[in-house]
Parts: sequence; C-alpha cells; structure tokens
Amino acid sequence: MTLLNLNQADLSDIRLIASDVDGTLTDNGKFSSDFISTLLALQSAGIKVLLVTGRSAGWVSALVNYLPVVGAISENGGLFLQPNGQQDLLSSIHNLSRHRILLENTFHHIKQKFPHLHPSTDNQFRITDWTFDVDNLSTDDIQAISTQCDLMGWSFTYSNVQCHIKPLHQDKATGLDTVLKNHFPEINLQQVLTVGDSPNDEAMFNLAKFPISVGVANVLHYQDKMLHLPKYVTDASEFVGFSELAKLLIQT
Repeated sequence: MTLLNLNQADLSDIRLIASDVDGTLTDNGKFSSDFISTLLALQSAGIKVLLVTGRSAGWVSALVNYLPVVGAISENGGLFLQPNGQQDLLSSIHNLSRHRILLENTFHHIKQKFPHLHPSTDNQFRITDWTFDVDNLSTDDIQAISTQCDLMGWSFTYSNVQCHIKPLHQDKATGLDTVLKNHFPEINLQQVLTVGDSPNDEAMFNLAKFPISVGVANVLHYQDKMLHLPKYVTDASEFVGFSELAKLLIQT
C-alpha cells in the first residue's frame, strides 16, 4: 500500500519515528544536503527521531552526538546509545570478551564453506554481533549461511550493506520495544512509526508489534524474501522516500 492510500488517522498522532539508516536515510551511501534540515523540521513539529541501525556501536556513538536525534539503537537491537553518552546493553550477554571470541569462531567456521567472505571493517567497533560484507552473495548463499548460524545457536540477518551473526532473539523490534518502555514510557505504539528498507528491518514491520510502518521504495527489492512487509511504501527510494514521508507527517 503506497502513501497515497495512507490512512491519515495513522499519522495524526505520531510522536516518534524509529528509522533505519543505510538505504533509508542515505542516498547512495551518503547523507544528502537536506538530511539535517529534515530532522530539524521533524523536531520542530514535535516528532522525535530514533535511529535503529545494524551499524556498530562505535559508528553510532558518533552519530548520536552530531545529529538532532533522541538516541540510536545499534547492532540490530544490541545496544542503545544516547546523546549524553549513556549506553545500555539490550542483549543478554554475560561475558563480552568470550562472546566476541565465539562470534569470530563462528564466522571462521562459515568461511570454510564460503572462503570469499570478507569481515566488515567495523568489527573492531562492535560489541554484540559480527558482520561481513554482503557483496556477491546469492540468495542461496544467504539462506545456507542463515541455516548454518541457526545450527550453531546464532541468529542471522542481512541488509543492503552487511550480513550479521548475532545472538538469538536480538533484533530491531525487540531492542526498540525495550527502549520505548524504559526511556519513552509516555509514547504508546500507535504514536510510533517504524521505517526501513531491507530484511534486517523486517521485525519492525511486524504489525503485531508495531502497527504503523513504512518502507522506502527500495524495500520492494526484498519483498519476496520477507515474511513481514511494511504497511505503507513510499513512491521514492532511500532518503527521498523518507523525505516524502517526513513532509506528509509535518503537514498532518
């Protein structure tokens, strides 16, 4: 369902946008000249923006200090970072050092079957998950890797940028639900709008968890690979699509 078919009642009381970053707030991997002004316009309209990304804690800790956002969930639900420097671990991990070793060992085990895999350059800045580049992986490759992770006791997801090996039950929706309850108890789920573009955003498209969701148009590339799809889809892709949504929200 496109934004043209959007029920205005769905937008009338939105107070917080929980948005993916890469492929949703970016254009060709970069922030555009209109990016900051759009965030400021939403802020002026009384709409908070919370980033929910698969990017590393190290990468995200810089973003929350420079952007007009209320915080960011990194590593697909692993951690919550706030502009004041506070950091909450959202995933239940008892020994982080041992956890990192187990993640790396899992990656090397998978690499035996897929020797062309390259670990992402930001793994040194990660805490809860392990990533490798999604380039040149076929749908069958991704399914085989997902199955292998499952057999080894891990969960797996991927985006337009990276593949993620992560703890079971760690996903964007679970992390977002925890953050909303702990940090934004005054906001109910009918006031939350989730936005994304790829399979690692799928949990946020689950209507049973978040009733109002939007995918930017590039999400349609994955529609046959996802169980949960967004309630609405923008006409444009990437940040242009997000901007389309933001303007509609501000007008509403």
